[in-house]
Amino acid sequence: MRPVLSLFVFIDACGWQIIKDDPFVRRVAPHRRQLRSVFGYSSACIPSILSGRYPSEHRNWSYFVYDPAHSPFQSLRWMRWLPSALTSRRRVRNVLSAWAKRRLGFKGYFDLYNMPFRDIAHYDFTEKKSPLRPGGMNRGTNIFDFLTERRIPYHVSEPARGEAGNLTALIDDLKTETLDFAFLYWPQLDGLMHRVGNDAPEVPAMLRDYERRIDQLMAVAQAHYEDVRLYIFSDHGMANCDEHIDLRARIDALGLRLHVDYAVVYDSTMARFWFHHEAARQKITTCLERIPQGEILSDAELTDLGTYFPDRYFGELIYLLREGTLIVPSHMGARPIRAMHGYHPDEPHSFAALMSNQPHVPAGITAIPDMYKLMTHEAEAAHTANCAGRHATVLAS
Repeated sequence: MRPVLSLFVFIDACGWQIIKDDPFVRRVAPHRRQLRSVFGYSSACIPSILSGRYPSEHRNWSYFVYDPAHSPFQSLRWMRWLPSALTSRRRVRNVLSAWAKRRLGFKGYFDLYNMPFRDIAHYDFTEKKSPLRPGGMNRGTNIFDFLTERRIPYHVSEPARGEAGNLTALIDDLKTETLDFAFLYWPQLDGLMHRVGNDAPEVPAMLRDYERRIDQLMAVAQAHYEDVRLYIFSDHGMANCDEHIDLRARIDALGLRLHVDYAVVYDSTMARFWFHHEAARQKITTCLERIPQGEILSDAELTDLGTYFPDRYFGELIYLLREGTLIVPSHMGARPIRAMHGYHPDEPHSFAALMSNQPHVPAGITAIPDMYKLMTHEAEAAHTANCAGRHATVLAS
């Protein structure tokens, strides 16, 4: 039996508002707290968790950026001739996304979402590598670089396996008693709440299913490790969306020409603009200032949020909606969804959660990038204990 296992279970979108009044894992992980999230979507939150840094440092923020000179999508321009009645279907988009990912050699998460094929050659996609692998950050290192450099044996989920497959793979590795650190990733709660909202009965039902899986996982881990240090955490919460705004129609009404006067990415909860001349900047800024459902974020606020980029790579102007409002249609989707995240980190449903069986989680773990410090500390502690255990066994023999 191995002395120590550091076990981290990441449940996407399992936010503080979702679990604070729910008995979720209270028996196995009774110590809990809320964590401040990072401004952005999972494309920003997950790299921040894995690196301990904010997007302005690791340069993983939003997926699509206006960068025609470096666009990898020139070979996809022929898709603009496909009928929109076909390409607007989500299943078709999924198939085309999988094909494009293989063709372009992307290793991280990739989705074409609702980007128009007539425009896609003007844009780049920022997550070409997988942040779940060593060398997977756009800038700097992550937890898996840390573990590899220190030769700490670890397990990490492979998204292509799915949740059940990743649970099975981890259980199989635990039985070998060779691990010091494990990182298990479950993303399906996020997708469920996008479809049904955060207060639908399907949500607690999925939490109960996760509890059963965690009980199964802990039973195996405790059969092979004397001390299992369990941390269950998330990246953000999820807010129900009861108001929709057609921001694109308001900008189109200004009479400006896309890709001639300006460029834009309409994310689900924010719009990011680039300008080709000052007149376009002024027109769009004035228009946005008159829309009460959101606000233009100043450079000072973006700096405070860790999402200010001096080169304006992710946008020269960022317009963010208030919680509960959704841009429809957007480049992320043509139709409304029930719930969304990606609002200001201080909005009530933005907060993430941390649950543990360890009573003394350091007080400084207050935001999701702090999870990196916790993971590196626990990985080193487990590795030291397990190396000492092996040394003692050799001496005893």
